[in-house]
Amino acid sequence: MAEPTKTTFAEGQLKALVERIERLEEEKKTIAADIKEVYAEAKGNGFDIKILRKVISLRKKEPEERQEEEAMIDLYLAALGIVVNREEAA
Repeated sequence: MAEPTKTTFAEGQLKALVERIERLEEEKKTIAADIKEVYAEAKGNGFDIKILRKVISLRKKEPEERQEEEAMIDLYLAALGIVVNREEAA
């Protein structure tokens, strides 16, 4: 009789996990819609959404990671003959 108990427990655990995931997926949809509204508001106020997304992406990174990315971008641009002097741009 031990077998039905284990199966019942596993089924209950599986059901609970599926329900939690479904609930989180719904929350994710709501949050995504909220973020979309904020971007629309920013666009309505004249901000460049593409640049805003890049700024948010950069803020998520550690300073060292950002510097490494900028160095790689500069290297690629230089290889293409496009030279950007970041010191003058700042």
